[in-house]
Amino acid sequence: MNTTKMLIIDDDVDVLSAAKLLLKRHLAQVDIEKNPERIPFLITNGNYDVILLDMNFTRDVSSGREGFQWLDRILDIDPLAVVVLFTAYGDVEMAVRAIKVGAADFVLKPWENEKLLATILAAAELRQQRKEGRGERKEKNKQLRQEVGVSLNVATQRVLEMAVRVAETDANVLILGENGTGKTQLAQLIHQNSLRAAKPFVTVDLGAISESLFESELFGHVKGAFTDAKEDRAGRFEEAQGGTIFLDEIGNLSLSMQIKLLTVLQNRTVTRVGSNKPRNMDVRLLCATNQPLSEMVLNRTFRQDLMYRINTIELLLPPLRERTEDIVPLAEQFLKQYRQQYKRPITSMSAVLVKQLQRYDWPGNIRELQHAVERAVILAKGSMLQPEDFFFDKQPDAGAFADTFQIEEMEKNMVLKSLKKFNGNITEAAKELGLSRAALYRRLEKYGL
Repeated sequence: MNTTKMLIIDDDVDVLSAAKLLLKRHLAQVDIEKNPERIPFLITNGNYDVILLDMNFTRDVSSGREGFQWLDRILDIDPLAVVVLFTAYGDVEMAVRAIKVGAADFVLKPWENEKLLATILAAAELRQQRKEGRGERKEKNKQLRQEVGVSLNVATQRVLEMAVRVAETDANVLILGENGTGKTQLAQLIHQNSLRAAKPFVTVDLGAISESLFESELFGHVKGAFTDAKEDRAGRFEEAQGGTIFLDEIGNLSLSMQIKLLTVLQNRTVTRVGSNKPRNMDVRLLCATNQPLSEMVLNRTFRQDLMYRINTIELLLPPLRERTEDIVPLAEQFLKQYRQQYKRPITSMSAVLVKQLQRYDWPGNIRELQHAVERAVILAKGSMLQPEDFFFDKQPDAGAFADTFQIEEMEKNMVLKSLKKFNGNITEAAKELGLSRAALYRRLEKYGL
């Protein structure tokens, strides 16, 4: 016997009786209800696998409006609910709209017995997949929480809790924080907790895309649209269809690029370069930046209407220097990770090292700490990490660069000093160093910052 529990809601008692008579032979439990006002109570207490919901409960009404309203209520109560809509007045347009807003399927009355049964069994399988997917997401969330940062810091704990709360909505989220604080990992955490978790998670580093390639990269192009367009190509928004797109470094967009992005977000369509055919877009938007967007809006270097569009929810990740209680737990986490990865007999950190880790400013935040521990695990000679396994004596504040004449160390120190001067702002740091943003990014990667 199938273990599926099902609820049927319809104002026609004949429909309820006929559907129950058919389905009870194949399912573990089939409950019926005529009054839709009892839906919240039944959903809360019934733990149903499939809900068959009529779309019209008022005589002579065929708009389906009531069905959509109750569908919204059900999904508010149970975001994993599998709802099949039932109507005698359905058409293709209504079916498409129902599925877009969360229905699993759509059945027309009068039904064909075999087709109705097949639809319900498929819906029950979907419910099982969603429940299993939630379990898998919990494991993934645990890993992502560690990457964002095991945290004793109250402010960081609040950010993580809020991220999980907003994840199951489709609200646009703006993640703020310095480089290396874990913005990408937090975006992944939100996606993995969302109802879009089984769909693509597409990351776009806007700071690394030139203005000339912006439209083609994000929106795609058709063959012949420009010299090197030798075939049709989907953009990043199309790749993320049904899932989440994460726009990193959004504060680095020029005003003209901001306008193009805003148009796409407002219309919820993308048009490939060289085409005049818009394509519908169903993506969840997450953005991140290390720049002060509110100040940029006041200075008119960032559009206010785009700011409103991307930050329905705003999350701020504190820098590591404001999370001193987290430095040692994070270092221990990375030590365990790299000890296993590189099969090194490192068991612990010395007390002297722990004090130095806590005193150091960590301008590169969690990312710098992670790379520092990885390097130390690889190079350490003993079973306990010591201060000499790190490079604290080469901080940029230690009196210019008189302690080294190694070109790479001097360059690394200059990069660190510039980043600290501009609070992690890549654009300003690159200008100070006389580098392009791309060149500075290469050096950050080279030195593990």
